[in-house]
Amino acid sequence: MRTAIWLYLFMFVAFFDLHAQYPILSPFALSLGAAPSFIGLIMGVYSITHLPGNLIAGYGVDKYGSKIFIVFSLIVAGIILLFQSNVKDPWHLLYIRSISGFVLAFLSPACLSLLARIAKDRIHQSKLMAGNGLIHTLASVVSPAAGAVLVAKIGFTTAFSVLGWILIITGILAIFGVKEKQLLAQTGSKSPILDHHGHGMLSDESDLPASVTIPWLFFLIPMALSCSQGILFFELPLMQSARDSILTSGVFFTLISLGALLSISFWFLNKIPPFIRTVCGSISLAIIFFGLAIQWPIPLTVSLFLIGMAKGIIYPALAALLAGITSSNRYGRVFSLLSISYSVGAFIGPMMAGQLRDHISSYFIAFFVLMLALSLLPLRTFKTPITT
Repeated sequence: MRTAIWLYLFMFVAFFDLHAQYPILSPFALSLGAAPSFIGLIMGVYSITHLPGNLIAGYGVDKYGSKIFIVFSLIVAGIILLFQSNVKDPWHLLYIRSISGFVLAFLSPACLSLLARIAKDRIHQSKLMAGNGLIHTLASVVSPAAGAVLVAKIGFTTAFSVLGWILIITGILAIFGVKEKQLLAQTGSKSPILDHHGHGMLSDESDLPASVTIPWLFFLIPMALSCSQGILFFELPLMQSARDSILTSGVFFTLISLGALLSISFWFLNKIPPFIRTVCGSISLAIIFFGLAIQWPIPLTVSLFLIGMAKGIIYPALAALLAGITSSNRYGRVFSLLSISYSVGAFIGPMMAGQLRDHISSYFIAFFVLMLALSLLPLRTFKTPITT
């Protein structure tokens, strides 16, 4: 349990730094003279450079363990933020963000893999993933407003420096906080599998059927989710009310996180099979984006809160689903594929929004992408136990 607490701390700090930049990155790029289409590129390149990092992390975590990647990712990402604090040109910001995207790509697969190994059974695994979602949400509740306040009080340069030093210090703590060898000795070769009801227990690797794999079309779901989120995170800071006040932009992001926090606090949801939670949450999210596209009468603040509630259901369910149907010696690769899917979607979303926002509602693009992914989901495959 102590290892889980350390992992939650590392992910909280990383997510805090990441989300603190959401409301300030677009205004910072605007202050450097970047056009909206170039801002979309800056946000997108951060995600696309996740891909090589995710690929390396996938096999690296399975072979060398999680600790080295956690420490590397936190410390180097902090150093990069120190360089970002002195950026004076939009192109330099693009280069810095691309490097940052590569470095931070190692953190999520490493932490999720280690969390999955701690679990005693599928229910425990689902709770650990929900805990990860809770930490992520708590960080995203306070960080957008904190980032906005930091910039308002001390400016962009000092704000990025502060965030960088926080990451560096946390990375140093990770050297002493993660006892991975002890953990691997305790867990041995056990891994959770699902029975035909969607529940699970720990089982030896030899018990796992190796002939059935996770269908590639399944990863369209996390890709569509991050695409829609990238579109939303691109659009919100560029709204007139947000551009008039950076604090307003921070409040918008905080509302999303508060909605996610509410749904994550419903622990009884962990008893519902994660596949059902994933599908139902994704449909709800698509409906909300469609409502925003047609300018439905529901206030924007309420819509953002509802988007957060849908996210709070989907993201922990996705992680729990993959952990529950994967053997422990492949956790790194599977969570790497999950991160790659997120990265591709997060790259496509802002890029499409930046290029098409003058011709079609960005929110309709988000709706279309989500519904397309859901329509291609191979539902029949998930009626039987799956391993990878």
